Amino acid sequence: MPTYPISIRYLAFLLLSIALLGLAGCGSDGGQRDTSGESWTQGEVVAGSDTFPVPAEIQPNVDFWRHVYGIWGRGDVAIHDDQHMDVIYEVVKLPLPIKEGYTDSQRSLVRDRTDAYKGQLRLLEERVRTGQSLSSSDKALLAKLERSGGRAAVYGAADRVRSQRGLRERFHRGVEISGRYDTAFREIMRSHGVPEDLAYLPHVESSFQTNARSGVGAAGVWQFMPATGRMYMNVNDTVDERLDPIIAADGAARYLSQAHRRLGSWPLAITSYNHGQGGMANAKAQHGNDIGGIVKNYRGQYFGFASRNFYAEFIAAREVTRNADRYFPEGVRREEPWPHDRLVLQHPMPVDHLAGHYGLTPNRLADLNMHWRDRARDGRAYLPPGSTVWLPAGTKQRVASHPPPVSNVLVARAEPKASPVARQAIAKVERPATKPTTPKVQASTKPAAKVTTKQVAKAPAEKKSTTAARYHVVKPQETLYRVAVQNGITVAELRKLNKMRPDDNKIRPGQKLKVSI
Repeated sequence: MPTYPISIRYLAFLLLSIALLGLAGCGSDGGQRDTSGESWTQGEVVAGSDTFPVPAEIQPNVDFWRHVYGIWGRGDVAIHDDQHMDVIYEVVKLPLPIKEGYTDSQRSLVRDRTDAYKGQLRLLEERVRTGQSLSSSDKALLAKLERSGGRAAVYGAADRVRSQRGLRERFHRGVEISGRYDTAFREIMRSHGVPEDLAYLPHVESSFQTNARSGVGAAGVWQFMPATGRMYMNVNDTVDERLDPIIAADGAARYLSQAHRRLGSWPLAITSYNHGQGGMANAKAQHGNDIGGIVKNYRGQYFGFASRNFYAEFIAAREVTRNADRYFPEGVRREEPWPHDRLVLQHPMPVDHLAGHYGLTPNRLADLNMHWRDRARDGRAYLPPGSTVWLPAGTKQRVASHPPPVSNVLVARAEPKASPVARQAIAKVERPATKPTTPKVQASTKPAAKVTTKQVAKAPAEKKSTTAARYHVVKPQETLYRVAVQNGITVAELRKLNKMRPDDNKIRPGQKLKVSI
């Protein structure tokens, strides 16, 4: 059996690849197809800032993701080099219909085009290595690689071919949804002393899809992993606060603040959100705070495509969102800010008890509280004290009193702050969780009515006691923002009560903070 340098099967594959490339008409420009609106911004430099620098090494990465978010739609698929991000071999136009996922024929088309470039690049590498003559299409591909990474970029190029579908429609919708949370996110970032523009990070993580879940277990708008989430919020069988965008934003701000203190730069802190603080500490030990040098040269374990591009994606998302009218001339209808009332529970209680106090249905409350798990929603588990409950806007004004403990429902009904609507709702819905140990008293008897009258008569004294100044003793790892939220006031009000400067965020464990007067 004779032997050949290249197998017959492999040679046939290369010939087929070249034929496919020829049909695409790639000889004139190295394979890249112009798409609607692409050429007018190609290669545009995105300006950085002192806080978020954009060194020359990552400008191609930023420009690539700017195209993905703001120019290429889901009908466009870029076939590109996964290290030299300005090497784009072709932007494939998918045949109709265009949906969220690929159709079988679209998936086959992308696979065939990707395999065709891999085949040609393998052949090109062999010809360059052995000094063979190059075809016009070979020369165009080689020139594209040389402009980005020098002649050495041809080696291994076939293994770096990657496809990326455009996300313009998804990103556009994310910008609209972000109007719901942007004001709250920015207030949270300010309260932790970190840059407000970190509020753009969910565009990279989830496009503000509140039910987003990754294949490795990350969840929510901020895409916290379970273990990391437990460090900053409640993640258990009853509530998963990773799914509450505003609670998770507080966790993200605390994480990023800590990462910045450890790593010393915002590009590294942001990248650690994907790669971890330990990994970025190793990168810093080798390359300092130079995010450009890290992206270009760091070869740490698990520092792959996603980690290399994470900061560039953030910068691109910031660019597109800040200039949304330019990238989305069809218009952006941002949603109204999150309008709901926030309640922090003082006692454990089931959902029906909570709903009854405010005259709401459990289902209505469950719709607003995405972080409640099934055990809480269907009443099998009590909501824990300290957890956030979102109520329809105006609920706390309509019913001023906090829901009473389950075991004291009958006494709490007579509280002077409870409105007639609330008392009527409680009488209809709520019941004690445990059987009473004292004999039952019929609600229609006169003694019961007298007891209620006496309780109401005591209202002035009770009201006087509740108007006294209240204080909060700061616990370890608590922040100014969390203290304010837990006590139903804003950070600005908390600072004013304690005669703090408008930009002062420093508190210490054991410190007594005035939270009301």
